[in-house]
Amino acid sequence: MANSKFSIKNCVILPILLAVSVFLFCMPTEWFGIEGLTLVQQRTIALFVFAASMWIIEAVPAWATSIITMVLLIFTVSNGAFSFLTNGENVGTLVGYKDFMAQFASPTIMLFMGGFVLAIAATKVGLDVVLAKVLLKPFGTNPKTVLLGILLVVAVFSMFMSNTATAAMMLAFLAPVLKSLPADGKGKIGLALAIPIGANIGGIGTPIGTPPNVIALGYLKENLGIEVGFGEWCVRMVPYVLVMLIIAWACLLLFFPFKAKEIKLEINSDKKKDYKFWVVAATFVITIALWLIPEKITNLNSNEVALIPFAIFVATGVFSKKDFAEINWDVLWMVAGGLALGTALMKTGLAKVLVDTIPFSSMPAIVVILVSGIVGYAIANFLSHTSAANLLLPILATVAAAVDLEAFGGSAALLIGLAISTSVAMILPISTPPNAIASSTGLVETKDMAKMGIIMGIVGLILGYGVLIIVGF
Repeated sequence: MANSKFSIKNCVILPILLAVSVFLFCMPTEWFGIEGLTLVQQRTIALFVFAASMWIIEAVPAWATSIITMVLLIFTVSNGAFSFLTNGENVGTLVGYKDFMAQFASPTIMLFMGGFVLAIAATKVGLDVVLAKVLLKPFGTNPKTVLLGILLVVAVFSMFMSNTATAAMMLAFLAPVLKSLPADGKGKIGLALAIPIGANIGGIGTPIGTPPNVIALGYLKENLGIEVGFGEWCVRMVPYVLVMLIIAWACLLLFFPFKAKEIKLEINSDKKKDYKFWVVAATFVITIALWLIPEKITNLNSNEVALIPFAIFVATGVFSKKDFAEINWDVLWMVAGGLALGTALMKTGLAKVLVDTIPFSSMPAIVVILVSGIVGYAIANFLSHTSAANLLLPILATVAAAVDLEAFGGSAALLIGLAISTSVAMILPISTPPNAIASSTGLVETKDMAKMGIIMGIVGLILGYGVLIIVGF
């Protein structure tokens, strides 16, 4: 069956999508019916369709699609493209090839990489285990409070670490606990579901918690000139995360009550607290503190601060050459490809052409914001959250420049709202890696995950847009 699916995807669907992309690339510009469309803008449309299609069907990994797309952009719409594509009439505005290459090391990528480096170092020296023990100890042995503790601890880790890494780590801690609970009790289902729920929601709490946050902030800063500080984000989003976790806790207790009266957590580590441990611990505190202190006080933005742990860890020997392999380069390149696509939309002038063609300005601003959130949520349940954000944020960045959104939270409400809507998409095991990890326990049925996923999605969208529209950035 797996081979059959692979064959259908790669032998039927993929050729059709490639043919459509080539068709759009080669047709006369007049065929599109868009007044003033240039050849470079037409090629950008074709490559956008290509990237979107590939992200959806995943014929190749999402990061591979991003790299392919960036290379195609350089060789077709940049000033370093093949000469026969840069000469002639109606070519349009070519983008500097350095503008595309720069996305591999954009400040947005550096911010995210800093988060990866912190997470890798914390795991390497055992700081993650120490933090887990310290954070879970106050919740005692009562199953209800332990469940709340797991939700909160997973969420805190996910604010600074990969959601996937956090979910995998916590599942390792909880595996013996899950086995010890009564076989006929539903409480173990609630504990297993607490891991992906805490990971998915917790990532919303900080700018580096999940890729959609980073991508949205990248578009706000680089395309719209709006910069949101690390602390500014946390002040609004951490309370949102806490409310969401309390609601999740209540729902999990309601749907999956415990039979056991006591839970004992055994979290052990064989790591020694040597000098590397204390270097990582001190750096962790310093980095988070600098992220939280307003930029106007330190004159350091969050992208710069993200490089501090990198420098300290390589200087002190905490981070070795081998540790570079553990950085999630695939996620970084996936984000870079999305940013490059956004650069093409903006700098070729295609964004303005689309805005002039589509009557966004005639739509009520609130409708634009809410529909974008619903669409993002729906897509992110079937795509990775990062792919969904990469797919929609370039379009929404264009919309934000054309529609007056000030009465409803401004451009930040539109783009950050999309990041939130993708992060709360968790209906299916394929919706997000933490969901897949929880499903791998064999305790969680799809119907249970869907039940909680739908509830958290609806509540998350209502509360999220409430914060963005009422409180604002």
